[in-house]
This record gives sequence, C-alpha cells and structure tokens, in this order.
Amino acid sequence: MGYVLPVLFALFAALSNALATVLQRRAALTVPQSNGFRFGLVLDLLRRPLWLAGILAVIAAGVGQAAALATGALALVQPLFVLELPLALLIAALVARDRLPRASWLAVAGVVAGLGIVLVAASPEGNRTRVPLDRWGLALAACAAAVAVLAVVGLRRPPGRMRAGCLGAATAVCYALTAALMKSAMHVLDEGGVGAFLTTWETYAFAASGVCALLLLEHAMQGGPLVASQPALTLGDAGVSVALGVLLYEEHLRAHWWLLPQVLGLALICAGVLVLARAGSEAG
Repeated sequence: MGYVLPVLFALFAALSNALATVLQRRAALTVPQSNGFRFGLVLDLLRRPLWLAGILAVIAAGVGQAAALATGALALVQPLFVLELPLALLIAALVARDRLPRASWLAVAGVVAGLGIVLVAASPEGNRTRVPLDRWGLALAACAAAVAVLAVVGLRRPPGRMRAGCLGAATAVCYALTAALMKSAMHVLDEGGVGAFLTTWETYAFAASGVCALLLLEHAMQGGPLVASQPALTLGDAGVSVALGVLLYEEHLRAHWWLLPQVLGLALICAGVLVLARAGSEAG
C-alpha cells in the first residue's frame, strides 16, 4: 500500500479538523468564559449550530484518521496533522473574506516544506499490529500523568498564555494517545470484524481519550490566545505521536546523517507554526 493511501487519508482528516477548529473556535467564543474545568461548557456549546457543524467535521476527520492509521505508521500519519494550522488559517481567511499577509504565506510554505523534509528524511516505517499489555500500561500511565499535571497547572492560572499553552499541551497528549489506541483498534477491526472491534478494550479507551481531548480543547480555546495554545497542540501532538509510534509499535526512523535534514525541517515547522499561530491570534 506504501505511503499514498495513508497520506491521502491523513490530509483529508487534517482538512476536516481544520474546518472543525474554525467552527468550534467561533462557537467557543460565544459562551461565557469559565474559570475552571466545566463539563457544562459542552452543554452550552450544543446550543450553537456552528459547534455542531464542527462536531460533524470532527467525525469526518476521525474516519479519515482511522483509515490512515489502518494503512500507515503512526509516525507518518500524525505529523501530517501539523498542516491543520495553515489550513485552519486559510479557511478562516476565506470565511472572513480577509487576505493573508505575505508573512503568513511564507510561514505556510515553511511548514509544508519543513514537514516534507522531515518525513522524507525520517522515512517512518513499521506497521506492527499488536502491542503487549505491559507497554500499553506504561504508555497509558505516562500520558495520564502528563495530562493531569498540565491540566491542573493550566487551570490554576488566570486566562492567558500560560493557561492556554498548558491546556493545549494536555490536549496534544490526549490526541496522540487517542491516535495510538485507534490504530490498535483498527487492526482488531481488520482482523476480527465488528464484533471483535466492539469487544476490545482499545475501542473504548480511544473513545474516552477522544472525549477528554475534546473537553480540554474547548477549555484551551477559551483559556488564552491561539499563539499559546496552537503551537503546543500542533507540535505536541506530532512529537508525542512519533514517540508512541516508536515505543509502542516499534516504528523505525532513519538516523545518522539523516538527523541533520530532520532538524532543519523541524526548525522550519516550528518557525512557521509560531508565525501562523500569532497571525491567527491577531485575527481571532
């Protein structure tokens, strides 16, 4: 199957997620700001048609992501979601009928070029289908601890960059864990059918992790400027996903002198994401 199918599915999912981000951010800014973690926030958002449309886009993204993870490596698929930010800004500009400044276009080019360089240089490989329970136990414990610490630190801060950054990072860990669990569940579906998919623990674990990610995302959007939450979310998701791919699924990345173009590509991505997040914060 190679790289074509997982890349196409991942790009579709990234586009759907970008659309969802624009819709959900617009909806989140119409409800009263919360000082702490509030489950009622989602109930308020359910009354907003824009947020419901965003949820439909999230579902479409989930389908695309599941197909991508079923056909490709976690370390290949998840980094492609870095494209969500430039896509979201492009969609937001179209919706608002605004023009992106030249700096934003250069940043978009930097993100795309950097991502291409990283993926070509790293050449992620491996598609292990089964992960031992002891590995899952360590990964789940580490991710849960990271999310708890980041969420507590963020929620104890007043609205601002620190709060948004911590909640964005917590959301990123949840997204990466959801993807890792989804990949395992999709292999169960492929091998055992719907019955096995509905009875394996990974299915319900990725659903629970996805719900946590959704709740944290809404609070991150409300918690402070996009320039703080989006880089933590975008780069954190990609970084944690690659780590989980290597540690859980034994995926391989090229090393030695290939690390040099990977570092160059990563620098381009980080610079582009920071510029685009700042542009999005000013626009929002």
